[in-house]
Amino acid sequence: MSGKLTRQFLIYGAVCLCILLVPVVVDDAFLLNKYARYLVFGMLAIALSLSWGYAGILNLGQATTFGIGSYCMAMFLKLKTVPVHTGSEGLPDFMVWNNVTELPWIWVPFQSTTFSLLAGILLPALFAALLGWFIFGGRIAGVYAAIITLAVMVVANLIIIDQQSYTGGFNGITDLAEFSFLGIDFDAYSASTYYLVAASLTVTLFLALAVSRSKTGLILQAVRDQEERVRFFGYDVALYKTFVFALSAGIAGLAGMLYTIVMEFASPTFLGVPLSLSIVIWVAVGGRQSLIGAMLGAILVTGVQGALSESEAFLETWTLIMGGLFVLIVLLMPKGLAGAIEALVRRLPQAGNGRSARHTEPDHRPETHPNLGGTQ
Repeated sequence: MSGKLTRQFLIYGAVCLCILLVPVVVDDAFLLNKYARYLVFGMLAIALSLSWGYAGILNLGQATTFGIGSYCMAMFLKLKTVPVHTGSEGLPDFMVWNNVTELPWIWVPFQSTTFSLLAGILLPALFAALLGWFIFGGRIAGVYAAIITLAVMVVANLIIIDQQSYTGGFNGITDLAEFSFLGIDFDAYSASTYYLVAASLTVTLFLALAVSRSKTGLILQAVRDQEERVRFFGYDVALYKTFVFALSAGIAGLAGMLYTIVMEFASPTFLGVPLSLSIVIWVAVGGRQSLIGAMLGAILVTGVQGALSESEAFLETWTLIMGGLFVLIVLLMPKGLAGAIEALVRRLPQAGNGRSARHTEPDHRPETHPNLGGTQ
């Protein structure tokens, strides 16, 4: 293992360890719930960093697969609610209000824990794979691919709102049961739920790192920089793009499931344009070509946003402040915070070597006349 890769693993491990130790120093249930939400956003940023930073695929509809995962978990937990939250026929309450007489076929498999957990990851990945086959198989790239992903998200959002009898419409799916797995109850405000999210984030981060350092990851970076040249060497560019697009969607689906556990509901806003564009901002601020940078960018931006929105002094202006900060970062640090820090660290040894050389090596250059530019 190279020295650079070893340092990278150590940095990633140290950051994840700090995240896992938060409940040791924070015992406030409300704060743990809020921090868990920030970590979920960090997972979303990692997902977009994989497709955008490493393969050059700007997915403006990343919230689509996030929402699919969220609704998968919500459907499972809704079917486990106590009778007071369901209709007299054992149907979800909003179905009874909309005169649905039997459980729709699409809901039936979500009575199974195993199916629900797998569906939350595999359905978004399969959806993205089919969409990727259409986009990348047709050699659609750049802004056109981004617009398609945005349009698909808008359509998915409208479908969920329109099908109120099956999705809860504008209200989403609420009054959910507490998630329980392997005998452990994951109350939204408990340390166990925070650990679940933090552990999932850690696994996701190292999985994404392994992919980025693999041969596949190197080919994806080559596709990002010189797609035609990679195609000339015989690689199936569409297949590689579809793979990373589906992997990114699977991570987003997992994040969506965790978000439903933390928030205790699923909503059409999880598939909205504001959230999807926010993910792009988080990744741009953190550094789209750095997995840990994108993750920390999401946590930092959402944390600052939460602090400003809760402060009475910035209640009316926090969105303007966040917009101004984003513009400044993009203009002054096009590679994000991670790129700026990396450039700074790279300069430090060079500056030290330069000072050392000046102090230890005699100057044998000829003395130059100040006016004539010649030598004396």
